[in-house]
Amino acid sequence: MSTSSQKLISAERQDAARQARFAARKRLNQVALALSLAAMAFGVFWLIWILWETIRLGIGGLSLALFSEMTPPPNEAGGLANAIFGSFVMVTLATCVGTPIGVMAGVYLAEYDKNSWLASTTRFVNDILLSAPSIVIGLFVYAVVVAKFKSFSAYAGIVALALIVIPVVIRTTENMLTLVPSALREAAYALGTPKWKVILAITLRAARAGVITGVLLAVARIAGETAPLLFTALNNQFWNGDLGKPMASLPVTIFKFAMSPYENWQQLAWAGVFLITVAVLGLNILARVLTRQK
Repeated sequence: MSTSSQKLISAERQDAARQARFAARKRLNQVALALSLAAMAFGVFWLIWILWETIRLGIGGLSLALFSEMTPPPNEAGGLANAIFGSFVMVTLATCVGTPIGVMAGVYLAEYDKNSWLASTTRFVNDILLSAPSIVIGLFVYAVVVAKFKSFSAYAGIVALALIVIPVVIRTTENMLTLVPSALREAAYALGTPKWKVILAITLRAARAGVITGVLLAVARIAGETAPLLFTALNNQFWNGDLGKPMASLPVTIFKFAMSPYENWQQLAWAGVFLITVAVLGLNILARVLTRQK
């Protein structure tokens, strides 16, 4: 057999091997794509079902009394005004306390001290806090605040919720600042801009959409937390504006009413679930609108 014939046969074999590998990769890609679509459909199915049940059972409990009357005794008319007010106060104050701490810590980790032992330790502790069950945080605040002062209070609830906000904001702030191109910082430094002004005017401004999204994620998480508030703020059937006393909240009220055998309480519980869902959805839509690129 001539040399040219041997080369031709070898080229044909190599081409056949390439075609076989391509076909195998194509089959593997199709299987992976099918599994991905199936997983997505599985998740979307449960999401749609949950939203449908929330709307179906919750929208029937909406009324003016829901926002103007206190939580009622069993089998009597009433609303969730005190619980809505308590949740709004505690979530707002916890966000105001936790957000500056989280942003400053994230800025420190991303801009000032990336590789030291302190930064590594901070990231490790932050990861632990991110994965810690909220009931553990609630028990910690109970032992440190409630047991010490011998009283449940909204202050203790705010501390517990702030401890949940901080690690989420730290992680998102650090990640978003890390994604900002170094060329932006270098250009500002070349013009003689001090570091603090570079961070405020350039890096944080460039990463503001991600930082705001992180804050909203934290708000969405604490808006539905029940366990920390059970050990700290407890509950209150009446309107209370004193942060030093027990305060009602939507998650705890929903937990209490949903587990009860009374129909009016169960309806109020579903109405509370609907309110929390709409509030979280509205916050996310508002963030998208405010942070979109003009």
